[in-house]
Amino acid sequence: MSVVTDVILPIALAFIMFALGLGLTFDDFARVARRPRDFIVGAVSQIVLLPIVAFLLVSVWPLPPELALGVMIIAAAPGGVTSNILTSFARGDVALSISLTAVISLLSVITIPIIVVFSYTQLVGGDAGANVSIARTAISVFVIVTIPVILGLAVRRLAAGFAIGFEPLARKISTALFILVLVGAIAAERNNIVEYFAQAGLITLVLNVVMMVLAYFIARAFASGLRQRITISIECGLQNGTLAIAVAAVLFGGGLAAVPAATYSLIMFATSLIFIVLLRRNVPAEE
Repeated sequence: MSVVTDVILPIALAFIMFALGLGLTFDDFARVARRPRDFIVGAVSQIVLLPIVAFLLVSVWPLPPELALGVMIIAAAPGGVTSNILTSFARGDVALSISLTAVISLLSVITIPIIVVFSYTQLVGGDAGANVSIARTAISVFVIVTIPVILGLAVRRLAAGFAIGFEPLARKISTALFILVLVGAIAAERNNIVEYFAQAGLITLVLNVVMMVLAYFIARAFASGLRQRITISIECGLQNGTLAIAVAAVLFGGGLAAVPAATYSLIMFATSLIFIVLLRRNVPAEE
């Protein structure tokens, strides 16, 4: 593995998650208890339904095992901070979006290891313990995701003025880092990128679109309103591509396992913007 994989990528992800923590308050977590229904619908859709849909797709889609594993890694990733911004633009429930992003990001220390180890065993085969274990994956996710979020929360709690002032810059830096990570992942496979996109592009597009549509109709049946439906759909369609690339790089050395995260990260912005344009006109600017 290279310096990029060993050092730059984990640091970039850690900063992105720290920036997420800066934008959070403990009220974002308390809100989950006050309005549990919408949160439960969104969390179940993202934590349970998204990996199930992804696994069904890779089970019937002719893919190399490493690409199939990469699809499962992006499906296991929580939402990213971009989902909060696009939810605001779509006139969705921003508070719900922030709550889902925050809590599911913290829960990913449990969910990602389980999904990744299961997927490795089923798709790649052999003894997962020889290559990747739940404990090793959990430690990696804890270090690059959980600790930075908690540090960001602590800074927001103890130095609110600094956190509020620095957060806009931190978000811009996070966006730049995400772009650099995405470009780096694509550049690392530049000799085979056309072939890989041909193999992984369509399945990640199908996963993204199917999941947003499913989440919307599930939310339509169980969530409290249109704003909440939009939010849950966006959260299920915009995953943390940087985290998925980092997991693929740290555990599997990148390569094919990182390609679906790269294709998904490019596709999700286009599909979510189309989704937002279609629905935004039906949502009033103010409640």
